[in-house]
Amino acid sequence: MSKETPCVAVCMMDPRTSLCLGCGRTLPEIARWHRMDSAERHAVMALLPARMADAGLVQLQPAAQSNAD
Repeated sequence: MSKETPCVAVCMMDPRTSLCLGCGRTLPEIARWHRMDSAERHAVMALLPARMADAGLVQLQPAAQSNAD
């Protein structure tokens, strides 16, 4: 995954918090992501660790990418 996205390819919404269990973004943030500029994306990404911790969710790390290509 790109450094411009917090996506870890675990796309499932937590019904209790309405946050993605993989990255911590809300559905509106996910939907707008491709229209956000870099500064806005980085601002959202800076909030995610605390948001996940406050919600009691474990922040997942992206899976290692294969170099088999």
